[in-house]
Amino acid sequence: MNLHSEYRGRMAPTTSGLLHAGHERTFRTAWNRAKERNGKIFLRIDDIDFERCRPEYESAAICDLISAGLVWDGEIARQSSRIARYWSILKRLSALGLVYPSDASRSQAGKSSVFPKSLRRPAADADDVPDAFKQNWRFCVPDGKSIKFLDNNLGEQSFTAGKDFGDFLVWRKIGAPSYELASAVDDIDMEISEVVRGEDLLVSTARQLLIYAALGEPPPEFFHCPLLLSADGKKISKSSMSRAADNPLLMRNLRRANS
Repeated sequence: MNLHSEYRGRMAPTTSGLLHAGHERTFRTAWNRAKERNGKIFLRIDDIDFERCRPEYESAAICDLISAGLVWDGEIARQSSRIARYWSILKRLSALGLVYPSDASRSQAGKSSVFPKSLRRPAADADDVPDAFKQNWRFCVPDGKSIKFLDNNLGEQSFTAGKDFGDFLVWRKIGAPSYELASAVDDIDMEISEVVRGEDLLVSTARQLLIYAALGEPPPEFFHCPLLLSADGKKISKSSMSRAADNPLLMRNLRRANS
């Protein structure tokens, strides 16, 4: 149930690449849903992927949103300025015994999308772990627990912890939170009433609901948009340069980048 008296939405581009038509459609959906409800829409820059996020991608994203008429309310928020806040939440989760430091490599984890239970480590308090800020931390999921939520676009959704997803990253050794942790904390702090994003993030929503519950915070509502596919039926992504012809926004950005 939405506990907010005012509709508050957000557009949250990740600045690790140029926006494409799928992003624009999702952001327009978020913008329309806010305006139709006489609410507010905010802009948050998701820029905690320090290896790939670049200022020029942020500038291009802001230009694209303005050009599309998707103007936001208030000041721009940036995740990169909130690292201390995220770390305080990680420490809170560690004090609750819900997370553990993990040095598991990709090769150890294997090809499965579910993190192996055999690599789970005992929960730990970050205050007791040397150099805790520079380690990977994972959330220990309650195996067998059913995570259900009503999506405002796709209807009833259900995922099982330990089956559909395993222990997930909440902190990365580069000294930054994972998407799941940062997005959940931001949406709490920004008092977002509904999150609009792509349906490829449905499992992320299930993971984040565990974070909301752990923090004792009511979750926002969710609206997951169908993915925009290219002519060959594949998901359009930031790396889809070979399919740029299917992607007018990406074509415009490529021309700008090469000019």
